[in-house]
Amino acid sequence: MDSHFITYATDVLGDTQSGLSGSEIAKYSTEFAVKYNVAIPYGTYPFPKTLPNKRTALRRNLEEFSGEQQFQLIFWLCELPQLEEQESIKTLKLRLLTNYGKQYGMINIPNSSIVEETYHWLNDYPKALEKYSEGLTKFQANLFKRSSIDDIRLSFELVAKQILKNDKSLENQISEIGSRLKEKDVSPELRNMYVKLMDYYTKYQNTYVKHDDRVNKNEIEYIIELTSLMMKFLIKTLG
Repeated sequence: MDSHFITYATDVLGDTQSGLSGSEIAKYSTEFAVKYNVAIPYGTYPFPKTLPNKRTALRRNLEEFSGEQQFQLIFWLCELPQLEEQESIKTLKLRLLTNYGKQYGMINIPNSSIVEETYHWLNDYPKALEKYSEGLTKFQANLFKRSSIDDIRLSFELVAKQILKNDKSLENQISEIGSRLKEKDVSPELRNMYVKLMDYYTKYQNTYVKHDDRVNKNEIEYIIELTSLMMKFLIKTLG
């Protein structure tokens, strides 16, 4: 794991006002040292007076672990009840998963086969792919629920804009998409179903996502899978 990220993480986790105490740093570092059979320099508290601060103790302890172990420890610390609701911790957790989640096998996304296929289909749509990845990472981190599902919607919108070569919002693309599907000889039943689904989809987004934060995790998971399938069909048919 990058040394700059370790410094950033320990500055957040060991923040003087809102972070872990020195005794907590020693306690939790020791727990992971025992778990992974790793020798750490600062497993007892109080720390030596020669040590500049508790953040340095945490950083030097972390430096003794492997990259995957560092990832696991930082992630675990971010989920401590006394820390997890802090905005700085949420941001740290999100950056941790964004930078290292795939590398260390922590991106656990709904219906991975659908998602993996969608990644493939989005290769030629880099802006959409970027927003899609951001939304999935936020979902995995259980952070910024409204933002995660809006990222997924925006990914769909960006795909539609690139295919149709315009700058319309998703709800204003429905009619043209219907016409284009007709030109491609898509059956009337499937074409009407897709258009109606888009109509309900955009109404749901406007009601529950853009203006409120009432969506639950099951709904988010369903929206991710539904959006993935809708984008895949649009790219295969019109892209």
